[in-house]
Amino acid sequence: MMKKSAYALALALGMVTGVGYAAESIPVQKVDQALHDRLPDDIKQAGKIVAVNNGSFPPYEIVKSPTEMDGASADLAEAVGQLLGVKIEHATVSGLSGVLAGIKSGRYQMAIGPVGDYPDRQKENDFIDYVQEFVVFAVQKGNPQKINGLDDTCGKSIAVMAGGSAEQVIRQQSKVCTDAGKPAVTVQSFTDQPSSILAVRSKRSDAFFSSQAPLVYFVDQANGQLELTAVGKKNGFGDIFQGSVVPKDSQLGKVLLDTYKELFKNGTYAAIMKKWKLDNNTIAEPGVNLAKGAAK
Repeated sequence: MMKKSAYALALALGMVTGVGYAAESIPVQKVDQALHDRLPDDIKQAGKIVAVNNGSFPPYEIVKSPTEMDGASADLAEAVGQLLGVKIEHATVSGLSGVLAGIKSGRYQMAIGPVGDYPDRQKENDFIDYVQEFVVFAVQKGNPQKINGLDDTCGKSIAVMAGGSAEQVIRQQSKVCTDAGKPAVTVQSFTDQPSSILAVRSKRSDAFFSSQAPLVYFVDQANGQLELTAVGKKNGFGDIFQGSVVPKDSQLGKVLLDTYKELFKNGTYAAIMKKWKLDNNTIAEPGVNLAKGAAK
């Protein structure tokens, strides 16, 4: 995910505007008293839920300040708060470990996310999943290097986020290439998304291999210089679900699941996803801990 310094870089490069998405009609929610009454007592007494994030992750989370956020997740949080009759207060920490530790300690009640749902993370947390993610390539317009899947990356320079699962997959692919007598993949690891995108725009990298949702956002901001490829393919991954994080077996988790179900049912979820051009990441209905195996 992109930290504040990276977000500033993106702004300077003109890759993030914070606007530019057509306003869609997002329904205003009426308080569902039954859902409100099921909230944990401490939340009802405080009148708020503190939702933590670990930095900007466009187009879901676009952090404007430590307590102010834009994006699809901000719109979703607003709808959740309206339906539950409480305020959603945003807080930013550094790193996913800080998010999970903060929820475990009770400092924060939840993370709107979306955060990657993996079986090992489910041991101490519950994921209320509301989107499915894919891993694809952002390439120069016209796809001059003809990268349409992992098999096309041999001998190419591929940018990835350092330490992420995409980096693991592309390094494994490099070995597949060399084992077959083909040139290795030149793996270029970056600490943030804007630097990775800039590498492709400046032709220092042939492609950026990363999550589809943020790549859709960055490609949209690239003034026609970039496009996506290998969309609709597994690209070394299995099913990837993402969602909000709550404490394990918590009452809040049960309430949040039913809140999301209502937002799916009344069209609010679809309106938010359409507004932020996330139609290809929607799922039919929310669920708890949908990841049943390794995502790659």
